Amino acid sequence: MKIHSALMFALIAALAAHVVEAQSDHGLREYVMQRSASVDGNVPQLRPSQTFSYGSDPLQVLDFYAVPHASRPTPLIIFVHGGGWKRGSKDVAASRYAPAHFTQLGYAYAAINYRLVPAATVEQQGEDVALALKALLARAGQLGIDRSRVVLMGHSAGAHLVALVGTDERYLKNVGLSFADIRGVIPIDGAAYDVPRQIAQGGRFMHDTYLQAFGTDPARQRALSPVMQAAAPNAPAFLLLHVQRPDGMAQAKELETALKRAGTAVERRDFPGTGLRGHAEINRQLGNPDYAATPVVDAWLRGVFGTK
Repeated sequence: MKIHSALMFALIAALAAHVVEAQSDHGLREYVMQRSASVDGNVPQLRPSQTFSYGSDPLQVLDFYAVPHASRPTPLIIFVHGGGWKRGSKDVAASRYAPAHFTQLGYAYAAINYRLVPAATVEQQGEDVALALKALLARAGQLGIDRSRVVLMGHSAGAHLVALVGTDERYLKNVGLSFADIRGVIPIDGAAYDVPRQIAQGGRFMHDTYLQAFGTDPARQRALSPVMQAAAPNAPAFLLLHVQRPDGMAQAKELETALKRAGTAVERRDFPGTGLRGHAEINRQLGNPDYAATPVVDAWLRGVFGTK
């Protein structure tokens, strides 16, 4: 049954991709690629240790994966999914490798859902990242996590959100936290770090999605741009990951420059892959020991967490 379902989904995805190419329906193409990012074959399966709410909205929920048999509090990675700010979830838009990989390294892992556009605003999504962090830290003793060693990680729209929370401290301060509560941020192949530039130069693809998320008010677009919020202070350290998409590369380089100008520790690493396939691949494969980005992330985490 599982094989049959996977084959059926693959056929549907391939047909949808063909229709999308023919009709240039960019929103559908984005949806197909986002969903296909969750399809993977021989991936370690790991059930969450706990699933709990961090707010009253049904989407304010997260999965938590504990380190098995940990003898001391462990560092924590919080993952924020992508989906154009309007779709996706912790269940279908995150690497299937990540929970098993990171917990085997001795790091607890959490994957969050958040409220989606248009029912919610991007500002509220940034608030949800901060609220999820607060809920996890409040349960630090119960969950066995070291609240002084936390990293935010996100892909695509999630990359934008973690970069925003890591550069604009208001989101953390509004829930009683600060940059002192996070060790670092890993944005993965985002392309909205400078929102006005992305809307102006990003071409037709995703243009309507950006306008739906960020609107047309230049002041609001700037306020939601991590590049324009990156003057000190910021989260202590950033690792910017991207594939060879021109807009993603340009946006990551611009954020790197802004962070360096502020004196923030930042590394930027690029990996093979182009277009939506590459964009999906870096998310789908992160945590796979055979994927090039995985050892890079592992080494960076060892440095940030002070682990061996």
